[in-house]
Amino acid sequence: MIEVEYLHNLTLERRNKILTRSRTEAENIKNITAEILARLKKDPQSELLREYRPLKPNLLLSDFKVGEAEIEAAFQAIPPKVLVALKQAAEAIHKFHAAQLDRPAWFDEFAPGLLAGRLTRPLDRVGVYIPGGRAAYPSSALMNIIPARAAGVKEIVATSPPGPDFTIRAEILVATHLAGADAIYKLGGAWAVGTLTYGLGVLAPVDKIVGPGSAWVTAAKMAVFGQVDIDLPAGPSEGFIIADGTAQPTWLAWDFLAQLEHDPQAAAVLITTSEEVAIKTTKEIKKIFPTLVERRKILTESLQNGAAILVADNINEAFDFANLYAPEHLQLVVTDPFSYLTRIRHAGSVFLGPYSPIPAGDYASGPNHVLPTAAAARMFSGLSTDSFLKKITFQHLTREALENITPTVTTLAKAEGFLAHAQTLEIRRNKK
Repeated sequence: MIEVEYLHNLTLERRNKILTRSRTEAENIKNITAEILARLKKDPQSELLREYRPLKPNLLLSDFKVGEAEIEAAFQAIPPKVLVALKQAAEAIHKFHAAQLDRPAWFDEFAPGLLAGRLTRPLDRVGVYIPGGRAAYPSSALMNIIPARAAGVKEIVATSPPGPDFTIRAEILVATHLAGADAIYKLGGAWAVGTLTYGLGVLAPVDKIVGPGSAWVTAAKMAVFGQVDIDLPAGPSEGFIIADGTAQPTWLAWDFLAQLEHDPQAAAVLITTSEEVAIKTTKEIKKIFPTLVERRKILTESLQNGAAILVADNINEAFDFANLYAPEHLQLVVTDPFSYLTRIRHAGSVFLGPYSPIPAGDYASGPNHVLPTAAAARMFSGLSTDSFLKKITFQHLTREALENITPTVTTLAKAEGFLAHAQTLEIRRNKK
């Protein structure tokens, strides 16, 4: 079970273990994934039928697409309160992402006669992967599809792995429909990623694939990157909490365990300036742990693998360690949390104050829960409408504007050995 540690006393080995935490196993399975993708590219129909026919004898290619009757049945199957919650969450997520949209076009005169600007255009086709193997994640459908729809993507195709009876869970079908997907297919793992990339019959190739998944999904997405765009390489969930002496230990304990119950490789770090808060929170975790029977096996592993409760000498030391960690979720349970926003350099999403627990953002506060993990927040942003938009620049020069920059262009072009580059400006300059 977890114990309190002091940041300044950590050994280099322990410090590195906390910082590196578990990363995806994609590297270990990339060769197998590459073989699956190669077979799909060569003969997608045969490969898909071979893989999924054990789930449904006499399987046809048309069976992969979910029909309207299945979606209608799913709406009837889920509890009414779940349907209401999905609709409420969808509305909040749409409001937040619609507010992110910038001007679709702008331009300015940067020099006399030189106009330049930028156009914003959505992608044409996007594929969304929705996990559904060991558990149902309808929230992932909302978080991945709604931003694409808000950005104006023309066509959104979703995939989710079917169960043993070759059906997709009702909650996922309902969430996918509410979010605005144009179609959903019964495909999982590398087979889903490959099919979205290469196409299959009525399913045309997409421009980008988004959505979390297993190590197989991550490995496949990284393998096809370049043929299509992807969102980001995602790994096990992680939360980092900075707390001062005002924090409630019982609340912190639940926040801590909420992150660790995701996955055996999930990570949670609490760093506090109060030794008393650290000790009391640790005691609360030990008291709560036996009550979480359904997730006990997962929690036992995650507490050993990626959990730490640390005492920092001061708040500056806590933020320095947080920026080094670059967490997926950063929770600030401190007095006046807004005053510390300028201290944050690397984080996927930030939760400010005692009434902003991370699960609020997982489901219904609005910001996206598809976020960079394993320190990827140093260079990646979370999913947003920007993830589905292209920025196209344009420019217009008058004769005078061209003449003004010709010396600069021709000098640099000749220096790089591109004489035609220089001449194409010179002939315009000399023409009267």
